[in-house]
Amino acid sequence: MGLFAFLNLPDDLVVDWDMCPEYTFGTFESWGGKERIRSKKERIYYFFIDAWEEVPRLCLMERGIKHARVVAEILAPEDMVRRCVDGQGKVALYERTYGINEELKSWLKANIIEAKDTAKIVPLHEKEQEGLGESGLPGVDDPQPEVRTITLPSGSVELAEEDVVALVTKYNLVDHERNPMGEFTNVLVDNGDGETVTDLVTGLMWQREGLDIMSHRSLRKALEKLNDEGFAGHNDWRFPSMAEALSLMERQKEKDQFLHPCFSTEQPFIFVDAVRKPGGYWFVDYKHGRAFWSSGTIPGGFGRFCRVDSTRK
Repeated sequence: MGLFAFLNLPDDLVVDWDMCPEYTFGTFESWGGKERIRSKKERIYYFFIDAWEEVPRLCLMERGIKHARVVAEILAPEDMVRRCVDGQGKVALYERTYGINEELKSWLKANIIEAKDTAKIVPLHEKEQEGLGESGLPGVDDPQPEVRTITLPSGSVELAEEDVVALVTKYNLVDHERNPMGEFTNVLVDNGDGETVTDLVTGLMWQREGLDIMSHRSLRKALEKLNDEGFAGHNDWRFPSMAEALSLMERQKEKDQFLHPCFSTEQPFIFVDAVRKPGGYWFVDYKHGRAFWSSGTIPGGFGRFCRVDSTRK
């Protein structure tokens, strides 16, 4: 039984041996780059190494326009995987995914693609999100605790790394890279519309879900549309600032993200209303628990918008 048959995928699929994580934004989020992808239904498969945890993992990715799903983990020899990671040289802290080298490529072709022994293939059956359901939070009409309100910086700004460190320090925000012991605490309440929650501490109303991955320009257009349509009865939604987005960061993971489980996990990292000095865009990443930046030449990210809830300020 071959790899694709074992994973219940069409057996005529092929692996793109030249694809790697660094090409994906340009290829799949801006419909260009290494290959021109013209159909949203088209799927490309490639192997990559996820090195965010202590032990790096070799994985098979299914990729398409605004679509990404890790299909399986491949149990390759750990020393071989580590040699591949070590061979990448020094990288930035936020770059922990790698393409494969020739050694791994040869091993995969010999042992996995037409595998008769499938013991080294571990399917990852990611559940489709079936709506958010109940938030598990108290409602707006329930008795609320007394809280000390905090107004966080908002508005579009330019931030250098030292500015992010200063924000995290000043407001004691949780950033698992810069301030893992931060103690900023929310008091979230359910607004009863199935779509939003409000933080009594910051006075911000938040989308429980958000927008799918897209370019920064497209996300701004989507925000305009959201406001034109009056999402959840309001038309003053905006991008969160860096501090506001980090105010949602938790110290402990829930549903594989450092985020309260009332929120959707379909937006693992979101744009914030800040550009990086000297260049690029800032994001807050709830899966890995920190702020990071990406080059302005390959913009792409998810959206979760907020607004000031004047009834709670």
